[in-house]
Formats: sequence, C-alpha cells, structure tokens
Amino acid sequence: MTNLTDLFSGGSFIAPVALNAPIRTEPGENEEIIYFAAGCFWGVDKAFWNTPGVVATATGYMGGTLENPSYEDVCSGLTGHAETVRVVYSTEKTSVAQLISLFFEIHDPTQVNRQGNDRGPQYRGAIWTSTDEQLAVALAARDAYQEKISVAGFGQIATEIAPASEAGQFWYAEDYHQKYLFKNPNGYECHARTGIPCPIV
Repeated sequence: MTNLTDLFSGGSFIAPVALNAPIRTEPGENEEIIYFAAGCFWGVDKAFWNTPGVVATATGYMGGTLENPSYEDVCSGLTGHAETVRVVYSTEKTSVAQLISLFFEIHDPTQVNRQGNDRGPQYRGAIWTSTDEQLAVALAARDAYQEKISVAGFGQIATEIAPASEAGQFWYAEDYHQKYLFKNPNGYECHARTGIPCPIV
C-alpha cells in the first residue's frame, strides 16, 4: 500500500501514527485489538486513525457467514457481515474505555441495521472484543450511555457486544476502502449521532 503521507507534497503534513501503519499490524507489547462496527466504515476508520494511542486501523467485514466476502457480497445484506474497523491500540497511551466512549459518540447506537440513510444489516452497530476486560468495559459503557440518552428521549441501544471469537473471522476490505477518506477527503461520511457525550467508565 502506498505511503499515504507521500500523497501530500511540501512535507508540512504530519500524519497520525495509525494512518501509515500497515493494515495487518499485529499487537505488540502493551497493545490490544478491538473491533468496531458503527455504520459506513470509512468514517469509523477516520475517527479512530485520528485518535491518540491508536497504533493501526483497517476496514473489513465481520460477523457473517461467507468466507472472504467482497464489498458487493456484504452490500447484498445476505452474508450477515457488518462493515467493521479493526483497531490496534496502545494500552499505555489510551484506554479501551476512551475508545468505546468515542465509538458510542460517532454514531447513533439506537438505530437498528442502519445509520442515517445507510440501511441494511451491514450498517448495524457492534463491539467485538478480544479480552475479558474489554467486554466488561463495553457492557458498562453501554449501560452508562443508555442512562444518559434515555433522559434525552432516545430508545434502547441496539449495539451487539460480544467476544470477537463469537463473531468469526475479520476479513480485510478491498484496498480502495482502506483509509478511504484520506485518499478521498471529500468522500462520503454518513453517521447519525445522538450529540450526547458518552461517560468514560
């Protein structure tokens, strides 16, 4: 994959660490992986590559049954996959609680199988975890956020929360989907939001 900062001339652009990291980066010492689905993965990817403490991100498909699905397969709504972002982060530079709080704030987790005008099961919300601590924090954050948004008149949070082992393999999306909004700055970015901050639990 092209070094993305090379797309800018003049040398004045300072890229977030995650922007240039290989999409298949594996976690090193004091690093972990977590998976987020929150609607169109272009915008989710952008939110996390710009987050301090995030080491690498990648877009892909998770939670379905078909092996190695294509974008077209997933868009059919028949494979069961959700557009998902794989996040590798440093536990020394951020916390999973901060990442999960951001996840809830960048979309409307009460919407079922859609975000805004994007409709279909591929746009559903999910957090797939790789450690027991991540799972516990995700459940606690969901409950804390539910209290906040219920007061504002929102319905029940529909986010799937489960260990990644239950969601099946993460399949990497096609190259043109990786860091899409960096390569296409005016590209489509649709996320409904509640506008309500999520507590960091």
